[in-house]
Amino acid sequence: MRSSNPVFSRRGFSRDNGMAGFNAQPQAGGAAVATNPYAQGTGNPYATNPYAPTDPQVAGGGPQAPAGAGVMTIDDVVSRTAMTLGTVVLTAVLAWITLPVDQDALGKSYGIAIGAALVAFVLAMVQSFKAKPVPALILAYAAFEGVFLGVISSAVSTYISPGVVVQAVLGTMAVFAGVLIAYKMRWIRVTRRFYGFVMAAAIGFMLLMAVNLLFAVFGGGDGLGFRSGGLGILFGVLGIVLGACFLALDFKQVEDGVTYGAPRREAWFAAFGLTMTLVWIYLEMLRVLSIIQGND
Repeated sequence: MRSSNPVFSRRGFSRDNGMAGFNAQPQAGGAAVATNPYAQGTGNPYATNPYAPTDPQVAGGGPQAPAGAGVMTIDDVVSRTAMTLGTVVLTAVLAWITLPVDQDALGKSYGIAIGAALVAFVLAMVQSFKAKPVPALILAYAAFEGVFLGVISSAVSTYISPGVVVQAVLGTMAVFAGVLIAYKMRWIRVTRRFYGFVMAAAIGFMLLMAVNLLFAVFGGGDGLGFRSGGLGILFGVLGIVLGACFLALDFKQVEDGVTYGAPRREAWFAAFGLTMTLVWIYLEMLRVLSIIQGND
């Protein structure tokens, strides 16, 4: 499947136009068997992998990859994600310490933060359009994203509430854990309809934020009011819910990659996507908490 983050164009484990396991074909006797675009001879980008299961929807449907066979595992995803998120956290802490946000240096620090955010965006887009993950590119994205988060978090903590950053981090972790549990328990089912709904909602959300930004730039103030007050809280919560939906898509992407025998390097795609989603959720969580505590 092609799982997307707010960047939208990030490549998934599948390079075809289908979504693994989403097409159920009725068979003789009334049973529905999922047809997989990953199956041998049906556009599977890993068809030459001797360890790829021939039919992952059927128990024991194919040989499983032994340890060290060069296919992606959950451990690979965890280790790459830890490296990517660790880079974000490390550079965020360094930016917090070295880029002061007092009145004299606030403008300069903000300028560096915005510059880092733009560089991170460009790097993310470059990686999104590459067919293969480039670890150095992904880690560079994480480093610049961390600089941006460090300055913004420091400013919010200084001028709004000293404890808001910790609350936002805990909130992000809670959303991640909640979606993971819901996904593992199959309370959330990632279907084609779910995918389409999330993508439509994401496009609509981003367009509204873009319009609000244009009004803010040319009209002054908060634009249409999507970043403050009750409306700001509402749209912040919607942003968090949208991020949670993207987490479910990311989990499905990881599950498909492991199931269908994706090459080990594809774990970097998973780390890239999970990092972008968690950054999205953290920023929306920080915004909601800032609005709430700023109104107290």
